[in-house]
Amino acid sequence: MLKEERLDYILKKLQADQKVLQAELSTDLQVSEDTVRRDLEVLAQNGQLIKVRGGAIPHSPNPLAFKERSELHAADKQHIARKALSFLHDGQTVIIDGGTSTLALVKMFPPNLRLTVITNSVPIVAQLVEHPTIEVIFTGGRIGKISQTACGMETIRMLQKVHADLNFMGICSLHPDAGVTGLDLEEAEVKSVMVESANKNIALATSDKMGTAEPFKVCDITELDTIVTDNPDLPSLKPYLNLGIQVI
Repeated sequence: MLKEERLDYILKKLQADQKVLQAELSTDLQVSEDTVRRDLEVLAQNGQLIKVRGGAIPHSPNPLAFKERSELHAADKQHIARKALSFLHDGQTVIIDGGTSTLALVKMFPPNLRLTVITNSVPIVAQLVEHPTIEVIFTGGRIGKISQTACGMETIRMLQKVHADLNFMGICSLHPDAGVTGLDLEEAEVKSVMVESANKNIALATSDKMGTAEPFKVCDITELDTIVTDNPDLPSLKPYLNLGIQVI
């Protein structure tokens, strides 16, 4: 089988199974695992998959721009937000990062909810500044125009001073082995500090994010306490349950 045929087979199997394993590909393609490893490296360098130990998994399907992401799976994000509201009560200090699912959450805050919210998200600040009983603290830092979030060392230094009750995370990609990952290095570093700065970390993730990965690590999957998703009964969520993570 020619190299181009092998690469095409790998991509089709990845699309069908949401993962590929080197050992299985070696048998299917009747080539050595070293050959498969090199093929996966070519596809990874072309941005067509993410290599993980023993194989590869797909990229997250979502576009990068905030406006585009906010229009995707809007009903699912509202469903997730309604469930996430159950974690909130008066008097908490809460970190909320700059995802579209987290924006859906803050749009549902009851008018009498009393919280201190720390965020690096410009849209979330704009939403909460009109709320009568929410104290809003913006992290500061350089604002990325695509993500509409602040990042950089100023943002990180501010978050390092925080000890929050909860951290609500917008998720780009989630995988039992690769952990929580993202597309942008600086954003991933900020999210990582948010994780370290909270007693409890709650991931808000639509089901299309499950089993995918991006280049930059935020945290290990075991750093999450809860995953709030639109379809908690999916078989693909079993690995997270096996790790002791609450899935609702």
